[in-house]
Amino acid sequence: MSYRIAPSILSADFANLQRDIEMINQSQADWFHVDVMDGVFVPNISFGMPVVKAVHGHAKKPLDVHLMIVDPDRYIKEFKACGAHVLTVHFEACTHLHRTLQAIRNEGMLAGVAINPHTPVSALTDILSDADLVLVMSVNPGFGGQSFIDNTYSKIQQLKTIREERKLSFLIEVDGGVNENNIGKLAHSGADVLVAGNAVFASANPSDTIAMLKSH
Repeated sequence: MSYRIAPSILSADFANLQRDIEMINQSQADWFHVDVMDGVFVPNISFGMPVVKAVHGHAKKPLDVHLMIVDPDRYIKEFKACGAHVLTVHFEACTHLHRTLQAIRNEGMLAGVAINPHTPVSALTDILSDADLVLVMSVNPGFGGQSFIDNTYSKIQQLKTIREERKLSFLIEVDGGVNENNIGKLAHSGADVLVAGNAVFASANPSDTIAMLKSH
């Protein structure tokens, strides 16, 4: 099975962020996953444009930027300028989602849409042709280290079926509680991009853990 691994820098050591960025550069990881939280859409605040720009300054792999913020349209151009390759917004945060996805594509980025655990795949039916990536949240967004929600497998399979039936090409990404115990099943279910935070950065050797996650 072929899939991408995107370590989440939210779980990195922020006192040694450049060291952890270099580790990801030298590892078998494919993307950097960058969670931006505003303390409004989710009950936590992570970091904003200056940190994303700093990560991009050292990263040698694409930045997969996940906006967990209200009114993300205000910042699309700014995140492009900070180096985002993929920009993902939440279905639940966008009043005019089609317009938002088009604006992201118009800036030359891949347009992603994320759904929280309570949001059904059917809510995305009318905009899947406008998305380059669908991010399925497998925990409630806002904090790392949460337990994986099993209904995620069903959502992945639904998205894979729709993609095949409609001959679409969006990537399916999973974020939250991904580890060595479920990554094989997630990939087999149809996930193309797997975000790993604590599984990588809480391990004794993060680079070896990334290689292990890639090998399932």
